[in-house]
Amino acid sequence: MSFETLKRHKAFGGETLFCQHQSASTQTTMKFSVHKPCPPDQVDSALIWLSGLTCTEENFITKAGAQKVLAGTTTMVICPDTSPRGLGIPGSEDSYDFGTGAGFYLNATTDLYKNNYNMYDYITKDLVTLLKGDFGVSRFAISGHSMGGHGALVIGLREPELFASVSAFSPIVNPVASPWGQKAFTGYLGDDKELWKQYDACELIEAGHRFNGTLLVEQGLSDDFLKEQLLTNNLETTCSKADQSFKVNYREGYDHSYYFISSFIEDHIQHHLQYLQN
Repeated sequence: MSFETLKRHKAFGGETLFCQHQSASTQTTMKFSVHKPCPPDQVDSALIWLSGLTCTEENFITKAGAQKVLAGTTTMVICPDTSPRGLGIPGSEDSYDFGTGAGFYLNATTDLYKNNYNMYDYITKDLVTLLKGDFGVSRFAISGHSMGGHGALVIGLREPELFASVSAFSPIVNPVASPWGQKAFTGYLGDDKELWKQYDACELIEAGHRFNGTLLVEQGLSDDFLKEQLLTNNLETTCSKADQSFKVNYREGYDHSYYFISSFIEDHIQHHLQYLQN
């Protein structure tokens, strides 16, 4: 095994693990959690879940209720941490929306961050290689929440041959126009706004990137971040103009929390299972 298991728990007939391994992309030790609903030699597919700002590898696996939904399938879920940690980079611990816990699933180019903050490569290279080699996975889906929803959409659009399906909860769909995105992109990528566009779902679609399936988005209408940060309408407009298949489910009364995610995670997992277990 290329990873170390730190703790394990039996759940819904399967097993939830908390693990760590050495990442070539971040040059650090990275943590992740997984849930295997069946014996390891029966796992054949994986949902990669990308969490949001301030989260770790523990939030989704402990709060979303995915284990019960995956029971009886051969699809595992894996939840990586949201950034490298413990590097002591000046400014990386000063705010919740930049630095530690806020890697934004990109490859940084600025001097302070370029050696370690390569979360795009971490997901698409390190994690995929681990899943193929250590878990025997051959088919992949990707989903996430908020910053992680941004990551899922961007990675799905840029790597459409790798993923069978893509979904997101409350994603930051147009970060070049969002205060969260502008802050993160300036810090990680500098002032080159053409480079920013490589990590923006709306900009990628406008530039010609397509995902063969439907981009599934779940969005609460009582989400405090909807109008200023998430900009869901921009994705609808962009997809419609570009003929990119999409579906946005607006949910009355739901907010940005894991109460929202746990309410609709079964719908999203069933969506992914259509493709992963076909």
